[in-house]
Amino acid sequence: MLTPSDLQAIALTLQVATLTTLVLLVVGVPLAWWLARSPSVWSRPVAALVSMPLVLPPSVLGFYLLVLMGPNGPVGQFTQALGLGVLSFSFTGLVIASVFYSLPFMVQPVLNAMQALGTRPLEAAASLRASPVDTFFHVVLPMCRPGLVTGVIMSFAHTVGEFGVVLMVGGNIPGVTRVISVQIYDHVEALEYGDAHRLAAVMLGFSFAVLLALQFYNRRRRAGAA
Repeated sequence: MLTPSDLQAIALTLQVATLTTLVLLVVGVPLAWWLARSPSVWSRPVAALVSMPLVLPPSVLGFYLLVLMGPNGPVGQFTQALGLGVLSFSFTGLVIASVFYSLPFMVQPVLNAMQALGTRPLEAAASLRASPVDTFFHVVLPMCRPGLVTGVIMSFAHTVGEFGVVLMVGGNIPGVTRVISVQIYDHVEALEYGDAHRLAAVMLGFSFAVLLALQFYNRRRRAGAA
């Protein structure tokens, strides 16, 4: 059976993943739309920055976020001046780090869907005198629903499985920053292989269920389109 600390880590991980996914919806979808439509020369450097967590070692990203949010970093000094303390080794800092680390998993599927949309639906909406805001919410988002669903599922699942970034930024504080991946690491470090096996099996089952659900969704969507 799972230990009380395992259940606590699972609950905390679900909280982090849920909040991170909600923040990514608010931040990542408009960012994807800007990248899909903007003629600015800055769009390509921004797209490269968004994609960097895909190739950057998590410990590197976690280290720089830790420096930024630490007591001597610019973000840390700003939050301390506001009386908020430092964000490193806190639940809030954990969510912020997760947002940066999972950003490409939201932006890329949505961006691909928006680029595949083309210009005809937008031109049709403009001919009906729809405002840009109306066009975005009533034309773009409904037509890009497959990309949105994929982005939400992959962002949530990726956040659940992260280790290096959360360990660097959040540390290992029970009930505050100790997520599932860190809990498994603790079990292995303490030679508690039975507990590690049980919690790792939960992660294996979760990962398989997520990917299987995504496969069924994509197959149903293709069948409906046909």
